Amino acid sequence: MSDPSFDTPLAAQLARNNADLQALNAIEFPRPNHPVVMTFANQKGGVGKTTSAVNIAAALALGGLKVVVIDIDPQGNASTALGAEHREGTPSIYEVLLDGIPLASVLQQCPEIPNLRVAPATLDLSGAEVELVDVNQREFLLQRTLADFLRHEPEVDYVIIDCPPSLGMLTLNAFVAATDVTIPIQAEYYALEGLSSLLRAIERIKNALNSSLRISNILVTMYDSRTNLSREVVQEVRNHFPQQLLSTPIPRSVRLSEAPSYSQTGVTYDPRSTGALAYRKAALQIARRFSGGN
Repeated sequence: MSDPSFDTPLAAQLARNNADLQALNAIEFPRPNHPVVMTFANQKGGVGKTTSAVNIAAALALGGLKVVVIDIDPQGNASTALGAEHREGTPSIYEVLLDGIPLASVLQQCPEIPNLRVAPATLDLSGAEVELVDVNQREFLLQRTLADFLRHEPEVDYVIIDCPPSLGMLTLNAFVAATDVTIPIQAEYYALEGLSSLLRAIERIKNALNSSLRISNILVTMYDSRTNLSREVVQEVRNHFPQQLLSTPIPRSVRLSEAPSYSQTGVTYDPRSTGALAYRKAALQIARRFSGGN
């Protein structure tokens, strides 16, 4: 006779999550055909940009890939979530951009994930927008240092850049350095309005500074399957970007929000949570795209 306690919706969800986790743990993610430099960007704040960047990075690394995260947001939230030291005076991406020191010299090992390293952001970076005004070819600083880094470390699979929620000089450097853009958008009406202005900015940068830049992935975040609005937003994005939309939306999740306060990503803080599993499924889809799969 079955235990009735296992017949509740919550118990059924936990069973599905456990099965999903076991399946994902058994998968070795395919390597890309060449190192992928991918920026996570959205000039609208509060859409889960940094949460998406660090959780996708962590999920790719847990899948066996070698990942480097560059935190180019002065708030340093990605650095916090990945357990990287970023107090004042810590060697960081600021010194890489302004002083020209090698990227490899500031990388820190993520304590939770062996295949993941982080170039942290410190508060010094908040003044970089002004300091870069008089620098020659300031838009190409990150591109040059990344090109040099990848020449010496070609075994790196993904470089993921977390941008500020603005279209300033730091974000511009990220777009010029990257080949691919992932755009997280919140499942709400105003997110679609913000997306159109971001797309125009990316197109201008592509035409003027980086012809290789492309929008590869759009990830819907803070999704609530119970609401018509969330479903309508996903459908609207699918209508306009059928190739770029990742098939797994990221649900609202308290566990994802809690994780940074423990200097962790959601996928390591609570691997069985629905949000963590959604990020791992999205990361698997990204890995398959860049390896030539579906």
